[in-house]
Amino acid sequence: MAKKSALGRGLGDILGDIGATYESQFNEVLEDDNSDLIAEIDIDLIEPNPYQPRKHFNQEKLQELSDSIKRHGLLQPIVVIEHDERYILIAGERRLRASKLAKFETIKAIIAQIDLEEIRMRELALIENIQRENLNPIELAMSYKELIEVHKITHDELSNIVNKSRTQITNTLRLLNLDEYVQNALIDGKITQGHAKILVGLDSKKQKVLVDSIVGQKLSVRDLEKIVSDVKSGKSETKSNKSTKPSFKLTKEQKEKLAELLPFDIKIKSNSVEILLHSEKKLQEFISFIKKD
Repeated sequence: MAKKSALGRGLGDILGDIGATYESQFNEVLEDDNSDLIAEIDIDLIEPNPYQPRKHFNQEKLQELSDSIKRHGLLQPIVVIEHDERYILIAGERRLRASKLAKFETIKAIIAQIDLEEIRMRELALIENIQRENLNPIELAMSYKELIEVHKITHDELSNIVNKSRTQITNTLRLLNLDEYVQNALIDGKITQGHAKILVGLDSKKQKVLVDSIVGQKLSVRDLEKIVSDVKSGKSETKSNKSTKPSFKLTKEQKEKLAELLPFDIKIKSNSVEILLHSEKKLQEFISFIKKD
């Protein structure tokens, strides 16, 4: 039952968008004088919108609207679509209810040129595709993307429709940002979705190198997490720099000998010597000193 309700909300949003579009173009429809679109139809032939989220209507305000329609007529038609020789209401439920209160037998309506079954079948097909267990992660991400783009819905709304967490949907969609090389490795089962999620955000070159490492060295998700963490924090570079540092230390005698041989102000550390040149003259003296045979 939960899945049906979630699907209803998704389709209801779509129907609401259709109704809003037709109502916003009402004046253009009148100017076109398209008799095929606007008709006086039997109120008893109109089915309520099954996906209307609004269930309660203020009876006092409905009566006021009904009295207004009696005096001035219906200023703006409702919007319906044809379905099985009847009509389904898309927009204008208050106007329809008020017209029924006024004991009207017919009502002016814009008949939207939309195939309800086509809309429903399109959505059902996408959702069925998403719920198949044999989809690989990239196919699933593409299905999510298509459903979002076709129906202009948010990640939260899609979460309600397919009964998946918003986090799961967002993380799956992020896989589409991976390099094609990585996506193909995921499709072919060479790496797991766990591996792939860690690679999102790295540049294409690093992604490819790491995919090859995963396959060649049979790296686990945890192994990859550690490698990527080190890369992002710069630890691997730090280790490399440390390995190039001298491993020896100057002895006391060596420091004294350097101080004796170098006729300049110097700072001697454990494994380095800093020569201090305080002027242009000192620089020239240093150049002459190192040029001596």
